[in-house]
Amino acid sequence: MSIHTPAPKKTSWSWRSQAFRGLVYQLLAIIAIAGVVWFLAHNTLVNMRVRGIQSGFDFMAQAAGFDIGESLYPFDSEESYWRAFLVGVTNTLRVALLGIILSTLLGTLLGMGRFSRNALVRGLCLSYVEAFRNIPVLLQLLMWYVILTETLPSSDSAWQLGSFFLSKGGLNFPIPVWATGQLWAAFGLLGGVALVLVYRRWARRQFEATGQLRSAIWVPVLILVSCSLVGWALGGAPTELNRPIKGDFSIENGGALTPEFLAVLIGLTLYTASFIAEVVRGGIASVPRGQSEAASALGLSHQQEMRLVMLPQALRVIIPPLTNQYLNLTKNSSLAVAIGYPDVVSIANTALNQTGRAVECISIVMLVYLTTSLGTSLLMGWYNSRAAIKER
Repeated sequence: MSIHTPAPKKTSWSWRSQAFRGLVYQLLAIIAIAGVVWFLAHNTLVNMRVRGIQSGFDFMAQAAGFDIGESLYPFDSEESYWRAFLVGVTNTLRVALLGIILSTLLGTLLGMGRFSRNALVRGLCLSYVEAFRNIPVLLQLLMWYVILTETLPSSDSAWQLGSFFLSKGGLNFPIPVWATGQLWAAFGLLGGVALVLVYRRWARRQFEATGQLRSAIWVPVLILVSCSLVGWALGGAPTELNRPIKGDFSIENGGALTPEFLAVLIGLTLYTASFIAEVVRGGIASVPRGQSEAASALGLSHQQEMRLVMLPQALRVIIPPLTNQYLNLTKNSSLAVAIGYPDVVSIANTALNQTGRAVECISIVMLVYLTTSLGTSLLMGWYNSRAAIKER
């Protein structure tokens, strides 16, 4: 008996076809939206031209004419506006990336602490979440800025711990003098990341085959440190450090984190961690109680139960709202302008006041946050698909 494969349906270009009508409606909607956008843009440009308001992005190549107090690389007033915006973007990304990492670690610990068998730990975690989650983030940023700039000593009497100084001027610390060894150490670190990925896959296969647990933290850390040290040694093992010293009016040399940066980072981290803690708590609570009982019956400790049984199953619930918290942290970084941190919003405000290009400056800020948000969403979407439970 032969089996005939049904022929694929041909696309009908008749108005009676629902698929054809849907395609036409979508095209009409796209044309209508494009027309509205063109009308608004054209009308705006015409009105600006009538009023003698300049428009365009040609100002980006002009000299900025202002200095930026904090930057990862040198910048002076003679450089162009696009370099100034680049400084603002890097400052924004620096706060966002560090804030995401720190708030994830702190929020995960707090969320897990809500299930601790110790009543004091549960109470402290609950108090933290309720306190920081219900205070507006702008007030928290202002609070930390006042603490760092008003309660700390001045630079001439800064608190010192070894080569570290903490004062109203911020946190000063030693940094390595750049040499070939640092570059080789970075290459070694990248190689260590690859080895960690290989090790984790091997450890997972060993666990599935034998049930024997392998270290998920200390061995990967040892691999990363060892590979970095090997690269550093191959590069000549440079040990010279640029150490901060007390000057007449400030702490000189070394690296520095300004009080504005510290206030933004601490405020956003503590605020976002309270929401991430609730996300983690809700994800763990969604796992059936029978899973916890089965883990206890197998003799797993509470830590092993949380790490090996509860959290992996809770990830599918945790990741989507966690992505929202990452997006909120990135967008909340725009509030840094209130305490003088030179992020992309602060740079845009300065450029707007000097050039009068309001539409262009606001468009750049919107594009920056749109790009970072979409990038974060895509990355977390990819991770969500990797962490999802696959049905057989």
